[in-house]
Amino acid sequence: QSGKSVLANFVSESIEGIGSYSPTQGVRILEYETPNLTGSSKGAGCRFELWDCSGDQKFETCWPALMKDSHGVVIIFNPELPSHLKEIEMWYSCFVQQQPLLDHQCLLVAHHKPGSAGDTEDLSLAHPLNKLKLIHSNLEEDPEDVRMEFIKYFRSIITLMNESREKEEMSIIS
Repeated sequence: QSGKSVLANFVSESIEGIGSYSPTQGVRILEYETPNLTGSSKGAGCRFELWDCSGDQKFETCWPALMKDSHGVVIIFNPELPSHLKEIEMWYSCFVQQQPLLDHQCLLVAHHKPGSAGDTEDLSLAHPLNKLKLIHSNLEEDPEDVRMEFIKYFRSIITLMNESREKEEMSIIS
């Protein structure tokens, strides 16, 4: 109940499930295309799959399949719930540290729900979470700032993928 599905719908511009809360069962995959995300005038855009994973640990047996071949992880939490601060350590351990992912492939999102106090901007996180990029999202007050932060994150993932692909191609040529 941190707002994962709401943010996934917002970022992918999906209208699925808007208006009512229904816990995600396992995973929900949203596919969408973003034109001109890289900033260059050439290219058709990028296709993305956002895997909106349930926060319920009863789906833990599914996690390895969800993580396979992932290029990045966005961990969304409610900063007003102390239990979430502990849970994000577990999510980080499972989805980032135990995978071949680097810290800059992870984005932490402190999601402020409508009507929340929103006074957690100076949130201090324990090591190693304090090394990660942290953004605060409030879709009521600054939706375009949230969208721009996600675009920056997606651009960094694309850059990393392109660099990795180029290194692989060069190793084949050499």
